[in-house]
Amino acid sequence: MPKLVDHEERRAHIVDALLRSAAADGLHAVTMRSVAVEAGVSVRLVQYYFDTKEQLLLAAMTRLTTRMGERIHRRLRAAGASPAPRDVIEAVLLEAVPTDGESRAFHLIHTEYAVLSVTDPALAGPAFLAAPDEMEAFLAARLAAAGVTGDARREAVLLMAASAGLGLSVLLGQRTADDAADVLRHHLDRILPG
Repeated sequence: MPKLVDHEERRAHIVDALLRSAAADGLHAVTMRSVAVEAGVSVRLVQYYFDTKEQLLLAAMTRLTTRMGERIHRRLRAAGASPAPRDVIEAVLLEAVPTDGESRAFHLIHTEYAVLSVTDPALAGPAFLAAPDEMEAFLAARLAAAGVTGDARREAVLLMAASAGLGLSVLLGQRTADDAADVLRHHLDRILPG
């Protein structure tokens, strides 16, 4: 009797191979062939699940976004049963700072993908473009609940831009993750009441 194939598991295995390859060599170096080699499967099998490299990249970004969400949820669970709005905001922002291998890979790949999507409309999928808007709305609501001084939406925009920029500066070796976290906390101290 032939072995039953779990297609979702196989797709995930291929996407994970892309992520490992991109984390090691950069997203620009990823090809269908390099993904196949990393996954230990044929190029034909990669193409069976993903007709184009763009489809594979979009699947990888969806997987990265899901993983980041899981990491944020772990941070929130660590903050207790009902964390204060400030704790939620801080957990979300600090996830934008690469502190370990997984978060470093996320930020490296996400940054490269964002740059590629500027010149390749096929990569600027709706899920990729919607995520920042959703995060902005989420942070704005938490900032308002925390009693932010000023416009909560504008502060959310600034905080997201600051955390992304600080994350990039950590990737580049310009500052440490602790320094970046300190800057984010300093700004939160300035905009949130006592």
